[in-house]
Amino acid sequence: MNTVLLIEDEQSFADVLQRRLHRHGYQSLHAATLAQGLSLAHAHLPSHVILDMKVGQDNSLSILPNLRNLLPEARIILLTGYASIATAVEAIKIGADDYLAKPVDTQALIQALAGQCTELQALPTMSTSRLEWEHIQQVLMQNQGNISATARQLGMHRRTLQRKLAKKPRTE
Repeated sequence: MNTVLLIEDEQSFADVLQRRLHRHGYQSLHAATLAQGLSLAHAHLPSHVILDMKVGQDNSLSILPNLRNLLPEARIILLTGYASIATAVEAIKIGADDYLAKPVDTQALIQALAGQCTELQALPTMSTSRLEWEHIQQVLMQNQGNISATARQLGMHRRTLQRKLAKKPRTE
């Protein structure tokens, strides 16, 4: 039986996923923190990992390279409620096999675990203004919400950045 390590901080969502996985023949382990996830990965060497992008206050991209080094043959699926092309590309580069947006359909998840998904399959199509906004959001997060530091890093005036942040573009 295949073992899936589920690293997810929302207990109710984890419970639902574990039931779905069990129905499809997967044994699952659950970790509510990144540290606990790494510990379970070391102890059990699972064949699959489902990793939520945000676990508590932590960004799961930080442990992806460690998971990939520890489990070179495992399928690693990154789940996120904040799908963007920038984070999808980064996740794939540093070790994820697939990137799926929440809420995830059971069939898409099972296909991803079986290696039948194509990367970025679940991403919405975005306009260039939406892509820019997503990138700004990512840089803003890296700077812990500091507008001035984000504007400097992006090479734009602080007021220009504030105007762009105020206009959240639609996903198209």
